[in-house]
Amino acid sequence: MIATLLKRDLAKFFPFAGSGAALPLIFFLAVAMLYPFAVGPDANLLGRTGGGVVWIAALLAAILPLDGLVARDIEHGVFDQLKLRGVAEEMSMAVRLLAHWLSFGPPLILATFPAAALLQLEVETLHLLLLGLLAGTPGLAAIGLIIAALTASLRAGAALSGLLLIPLALPILIFGAGALARSDDATLGFVAAISLLLVAIAPFAAGAAIRAAREG
Repeated sequence: MIATLLKRDLAKFFPFAGSGAALPLIFFLAVAMLYPFAVGPDANLLGRTGGGVVWIAALLAAILPLDGLVARDIEHGVFDQLKLRGVAEEMSMAVRLLAHWLSFGPPLILATFPAAALLQLEVETLHLLLLGLLAGTPGLAAIGLIIAALTASLRAGAALSGLLLIPLALPILIFGAGALARSDDATLGFVAAISLLLVAIAPFAAGAAIRAAREG
């Protein structure tokens, strides 16, 4: 059952499986392409600020899939059917979290290579950036899942999701960009710790939110 759920969720969320699912990747690359035009061709300026821009682009790209992350399945009674088959909401959300991260985390990490070339990032900065995104994107996915579950039953849930994600993701963004500013990979340990905590909490928080939406 778990393998079937993961396969279904991956088919739903993977960037090239649906018409709008590639938007995070397209948005990420668009920011990397447009930023040099905005600030000019100064290689030193791009090298100093490009890593932070990539982090901001990753954060904003993580907002785009939230609208269809949970709400549609609640409307269609998918989680009710899974509950009847013995699959708890927490397990459903754990699988959904993994599928959500796989749908945007690894593609964004791969897209960082062409983005780094466009932004003229140094090899050391690229190395720290890749490690930071690898550690931080699971946390962004976890925050997105929690928020999507909490706002799924609200009329303006899609707009509210983005407003909630940005402040909650600031610790990951601050430590991730801070590691680039100080060229210190030890700072990435804080990013990994925050992500690990969020990933551990997310299935239980999202599962509770789905039960509350059902009862409400």
